[in-house]
Amino acid sequence: MSESIPERDYRVGDILRVTCPPTTAQVAQVSKFYAFVDWPWGGIDPDSQYRWNGQVAFPAEPGSYEWSYLLFRTDPEPWHLALGDSCLVGIPETLVRVVEVIHHDPPADVGRLPRPHTWVIVLLADQPDEIYERDEEEGGGGSVIELDSFTPIRLDIVSRG
Repeated sequence: MSESIPERDYRVGDILRVTCPPTTAQVAQVSKFYAFVDWPWGGIDPDSQYRWNGQVAFPAEPGSYEWSYLLFRTDPEPWHLALGDSCLVGIPETLVRVVEVIHHDPPADVGRLPRPHTWVIVLLADQPDEIYERDEEEGGGGSVIELDSFTPIRLDIVSRG
């Protein structure tokens, strides 16, 4: 469990500063649309009903919609990565706005360990709510921050919603 994210009472409308120090990761696969990186935090949940392969996909198009709302970044950017490359994965200091907080009891089965108890769903601070509302109808929107993850994310409240 990350000690850098205390269990806090995050609320819809809060403005947060989010960061995650860069960590070295390996490029496991590259396709026309994505660079797949071996996720450097947590692990595969052997008891999960889902079969996560331990990789996270980053869009390979710099102008893609997905790239515009992702918090995690690679260095170099995914469109410059090749199979077997090493890269850094982290979150540069970013201001976000909380659009939803979801509590899971029991913890959610997502294929990774630890199983999350709380998700904080965020948009970049300057993005309108309509982006989240539109994307939610299409199967998701915004970025998910798992409060009880091994990922060393730091969240600071800038202002309350």
